[in-house]
Amino acid sequence: MKPLMRFENQVAVVTGAGRGIGHAIAGRLANEGARVACVSRTEANAKTTADEINAMRADAAKYYAVDVGDHAAVQKIGAQILQDFGKIDILINNAGMTRDGLAMRMSLEDWDSVINTNLRGAFSFTQAVLRAMVKRRSGRIINISSVSGIMGNAGQTNYAASKAGLIGFTKSLARELAGRNITVNAVAPGFITTDMTAGLSDKVKETLHAKIPLGKTGTPEDIANAVAFLASAEAGYITGQTLCVDGGIVM
Repeated sequence: MKPLMRFENQVAVVTGAGRGIGHAIAGRLANEGARVACVSRTEANAKTTADEINAMRADAAKYYAVDVGDHAAVQKIGAQILQDFGKIDILINNAGMTRDGLAMRMSLEDWDSVINTNLRGAFSFTQAVLRAMVKRRSGRIINISSVSGIMGNAGQTNYAASKAGLIGFTKSLARELAGRNITVNAVAPGFITTDMTAGLSDKVKETLHAKIPLGKTGTPEDIANAVAFLASAEAGYITGQTLCVDGGIVM
């Protein structure tokens, strides 16, 4: 079946596009016609995703390497993307990391690294592209949060705090930008199958699945589907919301 082309002539920026959820989102938006700026901490990962997109459709993607926790570097990359593509219609703040540990033993470095990447990174990239969106009075911003930011998770105080912060950031930014026809929403993934979870034992997987009402983990494509909807014209009357894609864990 021929894919929808909901994002033809649009430009999307996807952070953390080098693998997993970000890779799936970049591919999905490109498959529906978007030109994509693939951003990753490492150039090799960003280039891999961009090359895959360009193999599907020539000159549809460019790649950029930046640490999203570095505010000044993000501003430079944002300016470069605007110069290369001429506009930005969609921003997906997906870049994230974990450094798990009990709060009693967590180092300040582990706390700051996660907060800076997951939360400040979203602020920095948003600020880098926002003036251009406001000027055009159009845009979609989608922040990738987590169910951990809604219900908490032992051993992840830094990660949960960053993802809960993204939800508050989403709601406040949505109120600021609604008058400019820019929507801001969040997607909160539950347990998603990744390279890391693929190596878990069958027993661990069974225990994990027992906690999920639908009885299975999700896929990066499940998240990409939700993001594509929120980025589309069909979601034009939705803003400030958090969509849980979690098999029913949070309900």
